[in-house]
Amino acid sequence: MKVIGIAGYSGSGKTTLIEKVIPLLVGLGLRVSLVKHAHHEFDVDRPGKDSYRHRHAGCTEVLVSSDRRWALMHELRGAPEPTLAEQLRHLSPCDVVIVEGYKREPIPKLEVHRRAADAPLLYPEDPHVIAIATDEPLDTSLPQIALDDAEGVARFLVEHFGLARVRLVG
Repeated sequence: MKVIGIAGYSGSGKTTLIEKVIPLLVGLGLRVSLVKHAHHEFDVDRPGKDSYRHRHAGCTEVLVSSDRRWALMHELRGAPEPTLAEQLRHLSPCDVVIVEGYKREPIPKLEVHRRAADAPLLYPEDPHVIAIATDEPLDTSLPQIALDDAEGVARFLVEHFGLARVRLVG
């Protein structure tokens, strides 16, 4: 499974770009998974639901399953946050995993840069940035793709990781 980080600062357009790229990759017959890092407390169920009540009663893990989806919630209860590598081991086999967040991890990254976000670039300091999706020309030898060119980003990922060959074999 190939892992690509989509990295950049808040307001750069990471989520919007990912949302447009995923259906393009899936349309090529690729299995795509995603790991999203949140920098704050988050919840995937709501107060009043049985799963919420069971977690708050003290369960370390609560698995909710239906005929359409399942979700496993794991409470850390003070334990350290798992590493990205540990989280990736939880995923089922797929062709590509998109990682949103984890911008300091040593994984290949496509940096997302929006001029209006007024945030620093990662690529001058981060040797793992392999390309940049941006809305302004940058002085770098790295491949640059227009920020609104989801097809160009998908094409870059397929070519860079040899995903077309994966699809033909799988």
